[in-house]
Amino acid sequence: MYVFYVLIWVHTPPTVRIIHSGHACNIEEERYTERVYTIREGETLELACLVSGHPRPQIRWTKTAGSASDRFQDSSVFNETLRIIRIQRHQGGRYYCKAENGLGSPAIKSIRVDVYYLDDPIVTVHQSIGEAKEQFYYERTVFLRCMANSNPPVRYSWRRGKEFLSQGSDKGVEIYEPFFTQGETKILKLKNLRPQDYANYSCIASVRNVCGIPEKNVLFKLSNKTASPTIKLLVEDPIVVNPGQSVTLVCVTSGGEPTPTLTWVRNTDELSKKSRLNGGTLTLPSISMEEAGVYSCVASNNVGNPAKKSTAIVVRGLKKGRFWITPDPYHNDDNIQIGREVKISCQVEATPPEELLFSWLKNGRPLRSSERMVITHTDPDVQPGTTNLDIIDLKFTDFGTYTCVAALKNGGIPEVSIDVNISSTTVPPELTVPRGKSPMVVQEGDTVDLQCLVSGKPKPIILWSRADKEVPMPDGSLQTESYDGVLRIVNVSREMTGTYRCATSQYNGFNVKPREALVELTVQYPPVVEPVFTEIRQGLGRAFTLNCRVLRAHPSKVLKYEWKLGTRLLTMGQFDQRDETDYHVRALNREGYGEYTCEVTNEAGAGACRFLVTGRAYAPEFYYDTYSALWQNRPRVYGFKLQWTQQNPLSVDRIVAYRLGMKQTGQSRWWEQEIPMEGAIAKGELITHNLTELIKPEAYLVRLTPITRFGEGDSTDRIIRYSAPVNSHLREFQCSFEDEAVCMFTQDKTDDFDWTRHSAATRDTKYTPNTGPSSDRAGSKQGFYMYIETSRPRLEGEKARLLTPTFNVAHKSPYGTVTAAPTYCFGFYYHMYGKHIGALNAYLRQKGHSGSDSSLWNLVGNQGDRWKQAKVNIHPIASFQLVLEGIRGPGIEGDIAIDDVTIEEGECKDPPPNSKLGQKFTYTKLTVPLNSLENSRK
Repeated sequence: MYVFYVLIWVHTPPTVRIIHSGHACNIEEERYTERVYTIREGETLELACLVSGHPRPQIRWTKTAGSASDRFQDSSVFNETLRIIRIQRHQGGRYYCKAENGLGSPAIKSIRVDVYYLDDPIVTVHQSIGEAKEQFYYERTVFLRCMANSNPPVRYSWRRGKEFLSQGSDKGVEIYEPFFTQGETKILKLKNLRPQDYANYSCIASVRNVCGIPEKNVLFKLSNKTASPTIKLLVEDPIVVNPGQSVTLVCVTSGGEPTPTLTWVRNTDELSKKSRLNGGTLTLPSISMEEAGVYSCVASNNVGNPAKKSTAIVVRGLKKGRFWITPDPYHNDDNIQIGREVKISCQVEATPPEELLFSWLKNGRPLRSSERMVITHTDPDVQPGTTNLDIIDLKFTDFGTYTCVAALKNGGIPEVSIDVNISSTTVPPELTVPRGKSPMVVQEGDTVDLQCLVSGKPKPIILWSRADKEVPMPDGSLQTESYDGVLRIVNVSREMTGTYRCATSQYNGFNVKPREALVELTVQYPPVVEPVFTEIRQGLGRAFTLNCRVLRAHPSKVLKYEWKLGTRLLTMGQFDQRDETDYHVRALNREGYGEYTCEVTNEAGAGACRFLVTGRAYAPEFYYDTYSALWQNRPRVYGFKLQWTQQNPLSVDRIVAYRLGMKQTGQSRWWEQEIPMEGAIAKGELITHNLTELIKPEAYLVRLTPITRFGEGDSTDRIIRYSAPVNSHLREFQCSFEDEAVCMFTQDKTDDFDWTRHSAATRDTKYTPNTGPSSDRAGSKQGFYMYIETSRPRLEGEKARLLTPTFNVAHKSPYGTVTAAPTYCFGFYYHMYGKHIGALNAYLRQKGHSGSDSSLWNLVGNQGDRWKQAKVNIHPIASFQLVLEGIRGPGIEGDIAIDDVTIEEGECKDPPPNSKLGQKFTYTKLTVPLNSLENSRK
């Protein structure tokens, strides 16, 4: 059966709250409702964001660390549950859950995640030696510093042998924290060393077992041989080698106790991947020039400062040979003429530079410096590695080919030769742009060659850049070299439109003022239009207008448009002064449904606006905030009040029905039925359909599809899960903790720790062996229950209290007096297994009775590895809560669990035995009347 009723305007802005699961150590409340979630490094962080509001809000998790916002896991998380497996310390910080549905301001809640960890401590040793003047003695004081990275701050303690050291326990020992490092380190000062001070010292680092993190310690043996490291390098400095040779660096310790550890570093960077390290010996096979640098051997034993010695490896080589010709500087023109001076410069990069040797040839024959042929190698105005040949009073006989030869002393490296021709045809460069090569007009995606013609001899390198020097070239660089004057651009894009500059370089040419030329590039591209795609939903007989707008195009003047429906041409035209075109539909008929296209064209191509006109109804929006949506009146089945609103109901034809589909999750079979609708649906109207005969505790996938005369619209899905309902009249309350909201149970803020929701399938028994249930009360490993985790850092006697929702007493008398006192039965199942079980207590807390919770039931000790039931009659006279209190026993094998909490009208039927050997078990009957019970969310 189904029932409908309507509530107008149920759209509500979002609200949000954060709940946790996973491996929390502790949850604390701070001001402004912020919560602190403490977790051990390496555990799983799991936070759930519970929202309300209609339409269903979109959820987004983000994180901030300090004042800087950073995205985690490469992006924000757009779902209700944030899960980080094996959380690391850098992932701590404040996490925000943001919910928005377009109504009002977004709802935001935050929780701070504090990741706890403790690294292995490190002990470093330093000593000071002070000499007293005019006296024949000296004092040696030793400092042992202990450091460990941790959160929370670490607590240090020192032990000499088996003896714990404390301030004042030994006059020769002082323990302190440096003022500038409070809490970060602990120093043990041994004043004027005595024989008994030579011993084994242990530093114990502890975070007081928070999150079950055990203490860690490190041992240091102090003796009269303890000393800082010293090393020797069994190599030359520097080491000069040829490329391809193997280099072996040997570093040995010459002192230090304990034995130092040796490492090698290069220029403070990592070594190359092909290097081989064996103790203090580093081998570099087939070395290259890129591996040259300073290599350092570092020895450390945590005593004093590390020892470091370095050597430089120089890899011999020659590269980058270039030349340039400088005309006579005393003449205004740049030509080379008989009777004038000309200088030829040659530059080579050499390693090592002091081994560089230059020689000159003319037409293949050695050339020596003379009065007219002056060869220099030490010109202070040019870069190192440069040689110059000055030809004074150029003569016809001086024409020929001059060769600059660069070599390294002792050979082993190929020479570099550079030929320069000096003749009557040696002339300065001129730069021009070929006719028809500027401006260049191409279409986007083409390959284009920008060209500058260079004349002269020799021809220099051409440098290409953008006329706007701050704009990069297509390859991202600011300048590109070309040996033939051509700049090729592949897959040209519209951003490459602009002016390009070609200029001569002084290298491999004349050392004169650069020659320049400009080339214009214009890139044509098809029109860019909007919208690219839009879906329009319309009912039959209605009028509407489609609009297509041109954002940019090149060329932009000659633009044509065509409107089509499918392949049928509707209209066409040409743009005038406007940059948009409209198509009007006066009355939509069935043939008018389909895809409309507006194609805008220019010389470079076409751009298109597409509109899908359809009569499909929008998807319905499920209402998730239904009060007491789930009910049950028979033991094995339950019902659910399904509610929804229709998104934009007036945009299409009237919705005549909904198709309701249902199936059990995990199954493939669907059940379907149609729900007819009478009359038009208004925006914001709440529609209700009651689902009955749902099997406990199965979950169901529900799919809802609107139907109009056009046909089926968009569907929407939701999952319905069984959980104990909270009914407004409370004839029966049941909670099996299957829902994350745990039936609105809350944690007492004044207790020592919290109850935890878990299932046997996911529960981590790492710290709780031989205790706790292996399934929920129904025997399912997938089912959930609440339990107290009694492993560290919990202490004996600590309490965890779980509170039911607040139930209101409804007075039937018009004068507010209680006219009857019906009895209610409070029941629950408990599991108390383990040799360290503490106690489980139940209390009644009533409004107006602050500080006087009434004891209902209590039990102590191990009850065996099975679930048992407890029941007790209650008679509250005011709004009340029931309190379940677990108390930690003497050890970690003391987990206590509860499940299937019920409150039923009437006396308890078939109560379990109220006594058993070896246990304390008490029922208490309270004689306080109750007319009716109503649940309210606190």
